[in-house]
Amino acid sequence: MSDGSESSAVRNQQRNLAEAIREVKNVGADRSDVVVELRDAERMRLELVAAELKPVFEQVPQGVDIFDFAISSGLQPRLWIDAVSHVAMGRDKRTYRFVRDTRLGRVVLAESTDVKPVADQVTRYVAERMVEREKMLEGAPIPQGTFEWQKPADPSADVGPAAREARRATDWARIVSGVYLVCSGALLAMLGGLIFALWQRFLP
Repeated sequence: MSDGSESSAVRNQQRNLAEAIREVKNVGADRSDVVVELRDAERMRLELVAAELKPVFEQVPQGVDIFDFAISSGLQPRLWIDAVSHVAMGRDKRTYRFVRDTRLGRVVLAESTDVKPVADQVTRYVAERMVEREKMLEGAPIPQGTFEWQKPADPSADVGPAAREARRATDWARIVSGVYLVCSGALLAMLGGLIFALWQRFLP
């Protein structure tokens, strides 16, 4: 009698463990489904942006290879405009954010729950990049601050032999000036000490 009860208890324990494992798997599957659904929803919203920008993308000449215009996969889909800028969804999964990565960090160029303002800013960005490319091909200097997304140039950047020589001469002038000031101060201190010593020695 006791053996039968023990066998029944073992079967119940095994059955409960199996049910628990199945329940955990079901919860995990549900969570995975939610993640997939959110990712699919983000991708669908980005496809709306891409559709809004399709006429702009089609007007870019075939030989211009500085743009991507593609939606990437992954945990957070992104509509890439070029190598450093993209459109993605905000944390609320409803806000479109057009951002650009710079040396000084990430800059938000546009953010809205409406597609149109973001698409307008992307269009302007593409136009600015096209103008910048034309100026570079022509060899014309690009004025600093011409484009909204540009940041101040790094003052330590290499700007050519002439500029390096001028900077080196300025640095040496500063060093010589500093050494001169230190030596002058030491000489004055020594002279003051000598005068004080003579004063103390010869005065009654």
